[in-house]
Amino acid sequence: MSYSSVGGRHELGQNFLVDRSVIDDINALVARTAGPIVEIGAGDGALTLPLSRQGRELTAIEIDPKRASRLSGRAPGNVTVLRTDILRYRYPRQPHVVVGNIPFHLTTSVLRRLLAADHWHTAILLVQWEVARRRAGVGGASMLTASWWPWYEFTLHARVPARSFRPLPSVDGGLLTMSRRTSPLVEERDRYQHFVRRVFTGRGHGLPEILARTNHIARPELRRWLRANRITPGTLPKDLTAHQWASLWRLGLPDRGFAGTDRAR
Repeated sequence: MSYSSVGGRHELGQNFLVDRSVIDDINALVARTAGPIVEIGAGDGALTLPLSRQGRELTAIEIDPKRASRLSGRAPGNVTVLRTDILRYRYPRQPHVVVGNIPFHLTTSVLRRLLAADHWHTAILLVQWEVARRRAGVGGASMLTASWWPWYEFTLHARVPARSFRPLPSVDGGLLTMSRRTSPLVEERDRYQHFVRRVFTGRGHGLPEILARTNHIARPELRRWLRANRITPGTLPKDLTAHQWASLWRLGLPDRGFAGTDRAR
């Protein structure tokens, strides 16, 4: 992680990837994709330079002016180094791949902005281990994951030990990929995401009780859905799969009074 937000000391967000095997793993994942590459938090080029050898157009984002200048001088011709804030960067308006070692303290902000962006088709990211697990739905999905599952697939690849970074962070990292679905499971994004938020924050001791309190799903249809999906009284919103969320949403579609534009947190 070689990035920090504008206004703060750069060193505060700086945990550089030094493990060659992890770098090779990321490079291999990127090699399975096609198109231009956008790298978040390029730093000294630990990922940039190996990625550049694929010969693809690569835009490396780095906020530190000294590191950006040094990297620009070392990088081959297919690499463009931009000194800018990734939270303000406008992603290309053509299909591309995003890769990066994300600063742990900016993970949620970067992911939210990235998920809302168009055109990229694959993101290969190194984030905190627990964030990677939750985003991939391991041990239960977060509200953010559930809100975006109809449009993206999340895959956890590996745990990256803290010793793979310098300086040493207090937690391990996780290698996560996000892939845009060719056919979304849901069409109405704002309404669906508001629905997910309502369910996650709803009152009740389990999903059946929470859903029973929402008045946009007919009780007989809800009972059939619960039985078909083997939902028990102790099932929680975090336990649902992407396809279960989509089918649950479709269950209430006849009631168009269920509106809202709240964003997932």
